[in-house]
Formats: sequence, structure tokens, C-alpha cells
Amino acid sequence: MATKAIKTIGVLTSGGDAPGMNAAIRAVVRRGLSSGLNVKGIYKGYNGLLNEEIVDMTARDVSDTIERGGTVLYTARCAEFRTPEGQQRGAEVCRKHGIEGLVVIGGDGSFAGAQKLANLGINTIGIPGTIDLDIACTEYTIGFDTAVNTAMEAIDKVRDTSTSHERCSIIEVMGRNAGYIALWCGIANGAEDVLLPERYDYDEQKIINNIIENRKKGKKHHIIINAEGIGHSEAMAKRIEAATGIETRATILGHMQRGGSPTCKDRVYASIMGAKAVDLLVAGKSKRVVGYKHGDFVDFDIDEALAMQKDVPDYQVEVCASLSHNYSK
Repeated sequence: MATKAIKTIGVLTSGGDAPGMNAAIRAVVRRGLSSGLNVKGIYKGYNGLLNEEIVDMTARDVSDTIERGGTVLYTARCAEFRTPEGQQRGAEVCRKHGIEGLVVIGGDGSFAGAQKLANLGINTIGIPGTIDLDIACTEYTIGFDTAVNTAMEAIDKVRDTSTSHERCSIIEVMGRNAGYIALWCGIANGAEDVLLPERYDYDEQKIINNIIENRKKGKKHHIIINAEGIGHSEAMAKRIEAATGIETRATILGHMQRGGSPTCKDRVYASIMGAKAVDLLVAGKSKRVVGYKHGDFVDFDIDEALAMQKDVPDYQVEVCASLSHNYSK
């Protein structure tokens, strides 16, 4: 039996914003229009869906947005949509506005909402948009490349002043409970210690000993990259300073990592993912997540995607640790 062709699709961004989301929105709108579809933008994620903050989108509406950070559709958390009643009402709103296919740009929580809508008869496609790189089915998530470059550049600057004052610096990066930003910056910035939620044993004395030994060898500064999932950087700095006698400062980079103009990679990959999401809907597909694996853009069943587990690669962690040792100093 032939699949009924869809005529109208919607697009929303949900959860935390990520640089490159606008490129994905732009691609969904323009690929949808060029495929003969009506495209509706939904403001403020699932919250906006329930409140029917829905507008028709034209190609002009997404002009000059690809270089902008954040999301032009805005985003919000929505506790109501976690309930069966909220999900049912979301499906009813989609049907009321003629939305037969919905593209959801966000993380695991956003995909869980898409999963529920698909079970209620709304064709849904998820696009991974999160700086955390914590979605197991894909090697790439929209925003990670920009966020990790933002963090890397900031850590370089902190290192300059840390060296000038012969300090120890604890720099806290984002990533929720995932250590990918911390791991990548640990390697890229040549940090002396990198604390990952997936691996940290909370042996602070080991860090203190490392700082003291490096200072004896003539090291003028000490950079500790601390992942958000561990946190408490200010308190850690006070304890380390008290134990070592070395001035120790904490810098929490925070939401600056979410903002800024997206890198070329985030613009291009997000655009391809947005186009692929539309193509899947046109082909009659639903309940899928777009991903990037082994150099290609692919798609997964959303149930399988949410069931997958992800961990930082052991080899990359080992390399990071081995390169942080100051053998000749």
C-alpha cells in the first residue's frame, strides 16, 4: 500500500540551544519548500507547540540566519509535555494545524518527546542538536564543534594570565554529565589535569601531588580542566590553594560556550542533517533520528537511538593522560 504523501511539516528546537541550529532550521525550511511542502515554524519548542505559537515559514524568513548563534525559533523546557496529557494535546495541535511531519532539533530529551508524538501518529524526525556530544547513535552533534573551539580559545587566554602570575587555574567547561568538551580541550590546550565525569575517581590528593611535583620541576603554571558534571570548581580551588600554597583560581566558562557564530563544520553538517530530515519525511519515514557515522549521514530508529549508551573513548582518554605528563620538566 502506497504511503500517503505529506503536504505540511513543522520544525522546532528544544532543550539547550547550540550553534548551528539556525543552519538546520534554514535547511529544513528551504528543502521543504523546494520539495513542494508547506513549512511551519514552531516557537519555543514543545512549550510553543502546546501554546500554538506556530507560523508559516518562507525562504525569506531564514535568510541571513546561517551565521547566527542560538536559534531563531527560540527554545524552552516544557514539563507539561513530559505527561501523557501534554503529549496527546501536542499531537492534537499538530493535526489542528495540518502538521503531518515534524522535525525536532535537540538532544535526548527532545527525542523522547518526538518518540511520543510518533506513537500518537505524527511523523517525526530528530536531528541531534547539543554541544554535549552525548547522543550515542551519532559521532557528531550540532554545536559541539563551535562550543569546543570557544572553550579552547578561552582556555588559551586563561593560560596566558595563569603563567604570568604563576598560578594554578581550574577551568570548568560545559557538557552536563558528558566529558567530551573537557577531553577535547584537555588534548587541544595541553592541560596538566583533565577531570571527566566518566572517569574521575575524586582523588584530589593525586592532583595536589601532581601540582607540587610540577612546581618542583620548574613548571610555572598548572591548568586543570574540570567538566561540568563534576563541578564545584570554586571550592576545589580553595582546597588546592590551601594544600599547595600556590594561588589557585577557578574560571567557569558557562553559557558563552553555547553562543557565537557557528563554525563551518557546524553550518555544513547541520544543513545536511536538516535536508536529510525533510527527505526522510517525504519518503514516508517516521520515528527516525538523523546521525553521522563513519563519514556518512545516516538515520536510526528513535527507540534504538534512545536505548544506546555512550562513553568517552578509552584510547582518547589514555592519550590525553599520557600527553599531559611533563617528562622533561
